[in-house]
This record gives sequence, structure tokens and C-alpha cells, in this order.
Amino acid sequence: MTISYDEALRRRIQANLASHERYTVTDPTKRHAAVAVVLVDSAVGEDRVDPAPVDDWIGGRPMPEANLDGRMVDVSGGAAFLLCRRAIRMNSHAAQWALPGGRLDPGETTVDAALRELHEEVGIDLPGSAVLGQLDDYPTRSGYVITPVVIWGGGRLDPRPSPAEVVAAYRVGLHQLQREDSPRYVTIPESPKPVVQIPLGNDLIHAPTGAVLLQLRWLCLEGRHDRVDELEQPVFAWK
Repeated sequence: MTISYDEALRRRIQANLASHERYTVTDPTKRHAAVAVVLVDSAVGEDRVDPAPVDDWIGGRPMPEANLDGRMVDVSGGAAFLLCRRAIRMNSHAAQWALPGGRLDPGETTVDAALRELHEEVGIDLPGSAVLGQLDDYPTRSGYVITPVVIWGGGRLDPRPSPAEVVAAYRVGLHQLQREDSPRYVTIPESPKPVVQIPLGNDLIHAPTGAVLLQLRWLCLEGRHDRVDELEQPVFAWK
């Protein structure tokens, strides 16, 4: 069942964020970054074809599971968030799933950085008044502290991805975060902490993005105040 994109949803998410005692990380050894969790409207069936050249990227390599092919299809409908596939030419985490975002410029707040990166990466301009609140900080293995900023888009919006940074921007229905097979956890020998996986479309979203999306579900949609900073990233994301 899709979730209606309406004023009642906006008020509920804003109230859940306001009631949350946000977990913050102060670590001078890590750089500070912000990501934009942009909530928009979407239509069922508008994403039957994934615009990314997935077959070329996979190059015949087997996927981890038979029902996965790396495509983000059939996920839209109702209230949604914007999810980006990073450009293949990026220096780090190329072709991976991500929320619009990046490191803070000197003197910049997390809100300012999230709104700026939203404009630079997907061509969307929103005012500070669109911000509903912030999720917990998530410290990454690659040396960052990420602050997710939840933003109400106010409609469908019209993403215009920057080709240098983003291959495509997808509208993923919030109801997809509440799939019966989500979240998933796996163990790895490199860490005692569980690796979180969020199934979306025909792929798996790992932390840090997966952890942010899990708290988006738990806190914003369900009013749960569980922390996600102890959920592990896969080893390929440690650098």
C-alpha cells in the first residue's frame, strides 16, 4: 500500500522528528557531511525502466542473489524520497546508491550543506523552511560523520541530475521501506556489528545510506526512536 503525500504525513513526520533526542557525533578526526532526505510525491508505474546502463556496469558478473539485477524499478507510488545513483566516474563509491549530499563547506551548517548539495547534484532549490528536522548522526568507516536532513519537497519536483555526479534520481515510495523482507542483517568476519541491508527494487542498499533509510522508516513513519549508528557498513564501503 502506498502512503499518501499530504499535510497529515508532513505533520506526523515533523512531530516525530521534534520528539526525538537526536544522537550527535563530535569527532575531530572525521569530516562532517550532510545528506538531503527529500520527500516528494510520485505515481505508481512511472519507473518501469531504469535509465542507468546496469548491464554494462555488471559486465556479466553474477549478482549476490538470483532475484537481484541491480535495477531500481517498480518502487514509485505515493509519498517517496529521492535516491540517486552516483556517476560511474566518481573518485569514490562510483555507481553506488546515495542520497544527495556531501561535505560541509567552511562555516556552513548541516541544513545549508544539504540544501546546497541538493541543488548541485539534482538541480532542486528548496528554502530552509522546507526542512522538517534531522535524523541521528551516522559515523562512517570512510572518515565522515553524516547528518541526514529531512526536507519536505511540497510536490513531485523536477530533478535535473548533474551528469558529473549523478546518473539518475529515482522516486522511491516510502512504503517500500516497510517491505516484509526489510531490514536484513548479515554478519562479516571483519566486525562484530551486523551489516544492515535495505531491499529496494532489485538491489540492496547498504549503510550509510541504508542506515539513514532505516531510521527514516523507524522514526519518521513509525515513531520508533531506535538508533542506527551501530549498524555496520559492508567492507567495500570502508574506504
